[in-house]
Amino acid sequence: MTYRSIALDGPSGAGKSTLAKMLARELGFLYVDTGAIYRTVGLRAFRCGVEPDDAAGVSALLGDLNLDMGYGEDGIQHMYLDGEDVTDAIRRHEISRYASGVSAIPAVRAFLLERQRELARHNSVIMDGRYIGTVVLPQADVKIFLTAAPEDRARRRYEELVQRGDSPDYETVLRDMIRRDEQDSSRAAAPLRQAEDAVAVDTTGNSLEESFDLLLKIIKERLEA
Repeated sequence: MTYRSIALDGPSGAGKSTLAKMLARELGFLYVDTGAIYRTVGLRAFRCGVEPDDAAGVSALLGDLNLDMGYGEDGIQHMYLDGEDVTDAIRRHEISRYASGVSAIPAVRAFLLERQRELARHNSVIMDGRYIGTVVLPQADVKIFLTAAPEDRARRRYEELVQRGDSPDYETVLRDMIRRDEQDSSRAAAPLRQAEDAVAVDTTGNSLEESFDLLLKIIKERLEA
């Protein structure tokens, strides 16, 4: 059986996860949220009082890290840490900084890389993250780099947090998002960048439905080519 793979990269708040879930349902693919995996490692560091830029400290946590993924009947990915469903906990605003920090640590990336590739070897997947098309799945059938203006992305993240019951401050969300963009793009190892053969899609001002229709059209065209 031939499996197909779609790499969806882009900065924080670009709508990757939401759109990837929708596209996976439409196409019958397995959705893999790599950001959630790194957020789970970040949550462990947070709970253990280890700063996300402490490479030695974070690396020491990997030895007994009990991290699992599961999928419900709706295909939604759930993250488990030591048997606890942390799918909601990893979306807290303060965990974003930890996710960005731990993802820059080579030992963490090496620890998770093979797990991500294994999913693509046995399933047709749409995988979203920051360097899927450049590092994790460089041979993906379709590569898309999704972005939007920082203000637009911050607004979306702000509204998402409000819907979850948080009380965020928009300016803080925007400031943290710009800081994370800089961290993700400037780190020495596996930085956020567009793959040379990726299609760039800017969704600034788009509704969710408009962005979905646009991405679905691009994917179908390339899978059928």
